[in-house]
Amino acid sequence: MSAERPQITDAEEEYLQTLFWLFEAGLPMTAANVARAMQLSAPTVSEMIGRLERDGHISRSADRAIHFTQSGRADAERIVSRHRMIERFLTDVVGVPWDEVHEEAERLEHAMTPRFEAYVRAAVGDARTCPHGHPIRVGERIDGVPLADCEVGARVTILRLENEAEDLLHYLKDNGVEPGLQGEVAAKNGATLSVSFPAGESTVTISVAETVSVIADPSPPPRIALPEQLVLGTHRYGR
Repeated sequence: MSAERPQITDAEEEYLQTLFWLFEAGLPMTAANVARAMQLSAPTVSEMIGRLERDGHISRSADRAIHFTQSGRADAERIVSRHRMIERFLTDVVGVPWDEVHEEAERLEHAMTPRFEAYVRAAVGDARTCPHGHPIRVGERIDGVPLADCEVGARVTILRLENEAEDLLHYLKDNGVEPGLQGEVAAKNGATLSVSFPAGESTVTISVAETVSVIADPSPPPRIALPEQLVLGTHRYGR
């Protein structure tokens, strides 16, 4: 009889979320990128990565790249889907502003009972994405391009906010940028980019525009939306 898998701890769930965020965004799944994303020290991350490997959630190749095991991938998808579902519940049912919901969901998700999770799923109904545009069913991600790559005159639809750091979400909301909006790139220089929306013109820095995925016409060539070196969260940044 095979040994029963150990129960996933809250800390392991956080790491699996981060790893899946890297995987989904097309960034290398490495301990260095996990440390960068979670803003933790290399020794701390190394210890937890070793635990995840020991518990059968991940494997590591000779070059130390991280790969999900089949069960680890399933666990990560479940955790991420639950997080996004809670975010949608908090915005649509509870009324939490979308730029504040990520950290609230982080706190709530570890305390959920299966009974309450079933209630939350029923409450969000047919919602397809979290308030930041990420798919609740993680296999349904729509490919986009970075807003930073779009040229003046391009028609854009805001698809997804790749970086869910709360301070970055505050910046985007304050500047009138959120998923679902349609507009036209009105101006662009080496430091900022402006989009004309029906409610007015929004201007963000080019580095922030890197974190906003859009559908564009004409569209620039596909590219990973978030450079691995980009860390904008004061404390950490999200999945």
